[in-house]
Amino acid sequence: MAEAATFSTKDIRPWLERETNSLFTPIHAKAQKLAEEMRKWLENLLEISKTLLDNSQKEIEKRNMRTYGRARAMNKLARLFLERLRQTKVPEKITYDSYNDFVQETQKVFVAIDVDVRNWFPRVSPFFILDRRKFQVIFEKNKEILREQSNFLTKEYVKVKTLEQTYQVIERVQSFEQQLTNLKVRKSNSEQEKAQIETAVARAQQRIAAMKSQGSLGELFLINGEIEGLSAEVKQSLQHLQKPFVKLQSLATHGEGSGLTPDELSKLNQYIDDPFMAFAADESGYPSLKHVLQKLDHVMKEGKLKLKPEKTRKAEQVIENILRSDTLSNLHDKSMKVVARKKQLSISVEVIDTERELSKLKEELDTLERRKRMLEGELSSLERACDETSDRIKFHKTEIEKNANDFMNRRIHVE
Repeated sequence: MAEAATFSTKDIRPWLERETNSLFTPIHAKAQKLAEEMRKWLENLLEISKTLLDNSQKEIEKRNMRTYGRARAMNKLARLFLERLRQTKVPEKITYDSYNDFVQETQKVFVAIDVDVRNWFPRVSPFFILDRRKFQVIFEKNKEILREQSNFLTKEYVKVKTLEQTYQVIERVQSFEQQLTNLKVRKSNSEQEKAQIETAVARAQQRIAAMKSQGSLGELFLINGEIEGLSAEVKQSLQHLQKPFVKLQSLATHGEGSGLTPDELSKLNQYIDDPFMAFAADESGYPSLKHVLQKLDHVMKEGKLKLKPEKTRKAEQVIENILRSDTLSNLHDKSMKVVARKKQLSISVEVIDTERELSKLKEELDTLERRKRMLEGELSSLERACDETSDRIKFHKTEIEKNANDFMNRRIHVE
């Protein structure tokens, strides 16, 4: 078996044209000639239809009772002819498919006109006899040419149908190849922009990390970390009091003899909502907490607080340790100092300026990351488009190879 000849999509059409010129050119030339002849006779049919319309309109306007009814029928029929014929247009670009569609549609129109001519022309006799005869002569000529074209399509033009369709496939492939080139350029540009953004994001993140770790702002971040640790200690130290605190709050809210003053109730609410800040904000020796605990101890001993025995025991132990042994003294000193230092740093000019710069930098970083996500979406879409376009190109190249083999019995490969 002979080795398949290889062609690019740019070279395959010139080669096909050289190999098939002796068959394709005469047939296509005849198709063009028949199309022009059909166009001319359709125009003649349109003109005579307009004449029927104009002449019947003139008779209608005369209001002659003898001709009025037939003139109206002729006028209506002429309008119908014009409406149908204006829908039949010879294609500008002649291909087998476009011309076959035209012939099929025109045949349907002519069948409808033929029926109307047989049914209505006798009814308008003997009026408009010359116009009707001229219409019928031109109409018969149109039908004759249409039959000739139908025969040409089925017996001659069909021979090069596959070849002509192959030319159309080649045009589609070339169009898809250009699309693929454009998609790859866009993909490359997006990848370059993404790489630039990733570099900018890395630089911004490094600057943010450096700003957070240096100077007063760096110290502030360390203090925040220290506060988190102390906050966990405070929460752990007071964990067995949280349930009793909530019960005591309920007693105070409903006026059931909690013994709490408004200030003490306010402090209790703070200890429930944010134990660390309530503890750190208390004065040295945390007297506010001790006052609340004293009231809590009192209502517990009076049995006003409904708690499980184990919870009561643990709560009493914590109260005892705080009120009698002052077990939270060191933790309170640390908490007060770290909160005071944070407050001092937070209002410093250096921290304020640095935080302003940091905020601006974070906004820039957010903008960069949003753009990066958009580019990632675009790249994903472009990747899919490239794959789909490549698949179409591959499919159509295979179609060209198959058509060449069917039409010319020649094995070719389109690269």
